[in-house]
Amino acid sequence: MNYLDTLNPFIKDYFLILSSDFPEFLIDYIKTPRMQKQQGVSCSCGEYYTKMNYCTFWYSSLEHSIGVALVVWHFTHDKKQTLAGLFHDIATPAFKHCIDFMNKDYERQESTEDLTKTLIMESKEIMELLKRDGIRVDEVADYHMYPIADNDSPMLSADRFEYTLSNGLGQCKKIWSLDDVKEIYNNVVIINKDDGTPEMAFKDLKIAEKFVLGVGELSLLYMRDERRFGMQFLADIMKRMSELGIISVSDLYELSEAEIIDKIKNCNECNIKECFKIWQEGTSVMVSDEPVLDKYAVNIKAKRRYSDPLVITSDGYERTSVLSKVAREALEKCQNYSFDRYLYMDFNFKD
Repeated sequence: MNYLDTLNPFIKDYFLILSSDFPEFLIDYIKTPRMQKQQGVSCSCGEYYTKMNYCTFWYSSLEHSIGVALVVWHFTHDKKQTLAGLFHDIATPAFKHCIDFMNKDYERQESTEDLTKTLIMESKEIMELLKRDGIRVDEVADYHMYPIADNDSPMLSADRFEYTLSNGLGQCKKIWSLDDVKEIYNNVVIINKDDGTPEMAFKDLKIAEKFVLGVGELSLLYMRDERRFGMQFLADIMKRMSELGIISVSDLYELSEAEIIDKIKNCNECNIKECFKIWQEGTSVMVSDEPVLDKYAVNIKAKRRYSDPLVITSDGYERTSVLSKVAREALEKCQNYSFDRYLYMDFNFKD
């Protein structure tokens, strides 16, 4: 059966926007056990499992990884860069960036990336495919080496582009239709900057503005109180259950989120399953300017995720925020977002 035929029709249509020709060589890699494990990890960082979310559909880490690979393929038609895009989240554990909160990597959220090469090399299926295709591990294990696959904010890369588009389609919150995504995506081309490095750029300022306004709305959602609270809460549950010997760090890489949630719901230690149920059923968190005692409370920052893409002009190119006041104001809201408040819910872990 064609891999595309197994997909949710909505996601299939989205993937066809990203690349009208689905590269056949990807399918064998997608089918490997190590890549398939990503199917049980949601891109919502656990937010999918509480009523405090805006998600309208399930979107897995595997689907995000395929989407990134398709964006890279569309713009480069380079097999090695495309595979680097596919593998970039192979080391993503359950609840995605919650593990970064467990590792206290709140603002960079890259604490698991060192495992990428290790997990590729430990997969005999992937290694056999790379050997078949005449590709070395070092050529696909670090997508940071390919500017189209990944680069630093505010530049636009395949990774940043894909999660923005899929999040705006409803994985995070429904703000765009498939037609909107097609208009945005098809307006982007690759240019070589003055220093010789390639970067994505919009041809039309109005469409770039539309994209950046969506970026601004999504960026605020990534940082909002309920999301930060939930990520730290899940991280602390994982840490506590690990200390109790109920779950291991390796379980986070081998089990699906559904399997781990089943362990949480059957955990009779430290009031964990009761706290988890309250979080699942909750619709908001409480906030305080002062430390909160005798409640589960957190005071944490988060990564400021944003893009300020280039726009082609008659004189060359410029950042959208330089050319557009509304785009600049949307990005400034992201930059000025405050993490000062304490966030809490009416429960606490019992020793």
